[in-house]
Amino acid sequence: MTSPRTFAHVDTWVFDLDNTLYPHHVNLWQQVDARIGEFVSSWLNVTPEEARKIQKDYYLRFGTTMRGMMTLHGVSADDYLAYVHKIDHSPLEPNPALGAAIAGLPGRKLILTNGSVDHVDAVLARLGFATHFDGVFDIIAAEFEPKPAPQTYRKFLSDHAVDPTRAAMFEDLARNLAVPHELGMTTVLVVPDGTKEVVREDWELEGRDAVHVDHVTDDLTGFLQSLAAA
Repeated sequence: MTSPRTFAHVDTWVFDLDNTLYPHHVNLWQQVDARIGEFVSSWLNVTPEEARKIQKDYYLRFGTTMRGMMTLHGVSADDYLAYVHKIDHSPLEPNPALGAAIAGLPGRKLILTNGSVDHVDAVLARLGFATHFDGVFDIIAAEFEPKPAPQTYRKFLSDHAVDPTRAAMFEDLARNLAVPHELGMTTVLVVPDGTKEVVREDWELEGRDAVHVDHVTDDLTGFLQSLAAA
């Protein structure tokens, strides 16, 4: 069994957004999830119950429900994103400790998300992280091919001139770390802290023991602080 990759060589820090840069128990994504269900129900003229089944099927098969709706039903990405990200961001509170930990990392800090730049901007503004990142690669930059598609990671690496062997990736979904690990990145799975209720699918919480997961943490702030102290 190989040892997990470390961080001494890392000069680029790559973060997912939702359920990674803010705690799972905020359940902000639950609002987006509900909006997605409403969109699917309206577009396909099906009941909310049927829409839910379709939504989750597409999520698993295509990486995002949006990709499934675009591929199979001709949905406009702009219309979809505008609708599903129209949510209340007020549950997010400033997190100066995490912000300081991110700012203190040596090298570039980037966001790689299946969301949109508008959603990223709204989240970072609430968290107080507006100036902490050097770039964002969103679903539009990915040409609407979501993680975990291999071509999405390759385009991200190319667009931002990232050497994957000198980069670390932080994610809340283990399946989204498989390709980064294969490309040479140090991988960190961010999981719920276990003391608060979270609204997630069972499969979304799996993968802690996967071979492509180098590290697991339920406290991103503390984890990053420990890297600075090492």
